[in-house]
Amino acid sequence: MTPSRLDRRSFLWNAGGGLGGVALAHLLGGEGLLAGTPGAKGRGELNGGLHHRAKARRVVQLFMSGAASQCDTFDYKPLLIKKHGEPFDPGGKVELFQSTPGAVMRSPWSWSQHGECGKWMSGLVPHLADCVDDMAFLPSMVAKSNVHGPATFMQNTGFVLPGFPSMGAWVSYGLGNLSDDLPSFVVLPDSRGFAPNGPANWGAGFLPASFQGTMVRAGSQNPIFDLFPPEDAALTHEGERDGLTLLNALNQAHRADREGDSRLDARIASYELAARLQLSAPEVLDLAGESRVTRSLYGLDEEPTADFGRNCLIARRLLERGVRFVQVWSGADNGFPRRNWDSHEDLARDHGSMGLSMDRPAAALLKDLKSRGLLDDTLVIWTTEFGRMPCSQGGKGRDHNPFTFTSWMAGGGIRGGTTFGASDEWSYKAVGDPVTCYDLHATALHLLGIDHTRLTFRHNGIDRRLTDVHGHVIRDILA
Repeated sequence: MTPSRLDRRSFLWNAGGGLGGVALAHLLGGEGLLAGTPGAKGRGELNGGLHHRAKARRVVQLFMSGAASQCDTFDYKPLLIKKHGEPFDPGGKVELFQSTPGAVMRSPWSWSQHGECGKWMSGLVPHLADCVDDMAFLPSMVAKSNVHGPATFMQNTGFVLPGFPSMGAWVSYGLGNLSDDLPSFVVLPDSRGFAPNGPANWGAGFLPASFQGTMVRAGSQNPIFDLFPPEDAALTHEGERDGLTLLNALNQAHRADREGDSRLDARIASYELAARLQLSAPEVLDLAGESRVTRSLYGLDEEPTADFGRNCLIARRLLERGVRFVQVWSGADNGFPRRNWDSHEDLARDHGSMGLSMDRPAAALLKDLKSRGLLDDTLVIWTTEFGRMPCSQGGKGRDHNPFTFTSWMAGGGIRGGTTFGASDEWSYKAVGDPVTCYDLHATALHLLGIDHTRLTFRHNGIDRRLTDVHGHVIRDILA
């Protein structure tokens, strides 16, 4: 069962043995010094990026699963207040996902202006309203689908079909790690469950599998699956060492017959990372050392904000320790009562609870990053899969709206207090400078020092990229 030819990686493993060999192999692999290490890349540091000088070196994406309503958060439309209760008639046929158009429905929350830029913000997000001068709003976002699954895929991968790499995977593939002890791409799902498509939203697709997101379930007793052996496992250090040595020999034999298959390399990389995470993960997930002021800022001690607040605080801890891309999810696709942003039945009830849980922690993350000097080179993205209609559904809800919704960006390289694009007077359709996920992705990559047209991977005879054949950098929001 032992490979007939001992390559350098096998030699180093057998010479070092156990977790010591694991760590040594990783350190050499990170420098591209191991034979047969596909995808090994150096670090894309702030002063270089891949293609031009970078303004951001890390990203945190806040994803609102279920379709957060733009006309109840960031897209102020006085006409909805004026026409409330009247028939919705924007001209032409109104296409809805699962209903006929109801009456015009104003937001249950009041609106007021904030910051030096005078941005109108809903009372649903009073804490984010304090941060508007650091944020660039994109109220003319459009989606290709009004179905949650395909639209969620599109916002994460640039395609409505499964099988394509997520943005975090592309960034990890292009820039590599900032830390030897933590993954490049970490995902913090909602503690109540997954969004539509589940972990496929942060998969690597056809990229080497090692670039997929590492899921951390921060609120559970076992945040990272299989990181430690079971407590009742009869495993000694010697037995673990011998088992790892044998496993490596079997892996190398298996790999020799399957050239070009990245799955085994990803599995080997995951074992190497697990060895390091056994030391680093407990520390980064332990919030006991955070001050009372910080805990209060994120709302950790209050039930509505505790879960999302904890994930946002862990996101900050991951970013400052060298994780390249962190994704934090708000909303789970788990039926009724709704625990996501999909507010067909009762918008005030459902968006009310979701907004309460998200607003304070998201604003805390911005403020905390800024106070620590991290916001200057950290790109923050807030997005959702599509928007909601300005007319009512069943009297109190709102149906899906792919024709316009709002995302915002803040931090490294972003000119705060700005707005690019516009929706119509109803917040029904984008009318000025429509923005797609391709443009948002192109802009994010640009800030990381990557030309989105040049970050490619050959797959099935096609040079694939995150932005497909589309995308323009939104230069109006750049600092």
